[in-house]
Amino acid sequence: MAGFAAIAPDVLSRAGVAYVHYLSFMLCFGALVLERRLIKPNPSKQDATLMVITDVVYGLAALALLVSGILRVLYFGQGSEFYTQNPLFWWKVGLYLSVGGLSLYPTVTYILWAIPLRKGELPQVSEALAKRLGWILNIELVGFAAVPLLATLMARGVGLPAA
Repeated sequence: MAGFAAIAPDVLSRAGVAYVHYLSFMLCFGALVLERRLIKPNPSKQDATLMVITDVVYGLAALALLVSGILRVLYFGQGSEFYTQNPLFWWKVGLYLSVGGLSLYPTVTYILWAIPLRKGELPQVSEALAKRLGWILNIELVGFAAVPLLATLMARGVGLPAA
């Protein structure tokens, strides 16, 4: 632990914000994987409840991902010019927003599931709804999986204008 005292405070704060950013990404991805694994017609009360809880975790992690990302761009990253001048950054932001937009349909669906669950009843989930949610979750997973690729390329300067 004595090694931490020798680390400059700005390095620790930058590392802390980066850590929250990475952890939030992992939680988002993990929640999407769990939702995809659980989705099926007429789920049990336990599975339906877990889906609702998992989506709440996903939403909170997505919010933490957004806030930590903004903090990294403005204060704790490589400077806002590094990001905003790179078209890959905007692709990454667009991908994040697209996945977030797609997630609204499942989120509203799960919120509607909470109503019968509170009454001790099961939500009615048709084969068609389960299939539609599965497709949306698949697209979200592919979109989220592309985000680290864009980040890795950005970190290596790909996309920056020639100096």
